[in-house]
Amino acid sequence: MSAKFRFQDLEIWQEAILMVTELFKIARELEEVKLFRFADQLRGSGMGIPNNIAESTGTNMVKEQQQLLRYAKRECFEAANMLVILVNESLVGNDVKEILFDRLDILSRRIQAYSNSLNK
Repeated sequence: MSAKFRFQDLEIWQEAILMVTELFKIARELEEVKLFRFADQLRGSGMGIPNNIAESTGTNMVKEQQQLLRYAKRECFEAANMLVILVNESLVGNDVKEILFDRLDILSRRIQAYSNSLNK
């Protein structure tokens, strides 16, 4: 039986992991056309979301947890910005961007709600 970490039960972490999968698909497509910097940047912002959520569960200090959750939320915005750039450069379809925008928006709101709940 493998150990289970606290973050694995968080819905926001689970959704962030699904988001990373989608962003990684786009990153692989970018690498196929030799846009390695864009691919790295998109991967970094994508990984930052669940990484910061996971890290936030490793401390009992509420302020530290909230700081890490703010980082996760900011990575949602960075990923969204990257998608705008990629659409503008005709590297990603607007339909894909809109779907991921909605998911990133919902995820960022859920991260904020979870952070707010830590004060209670």
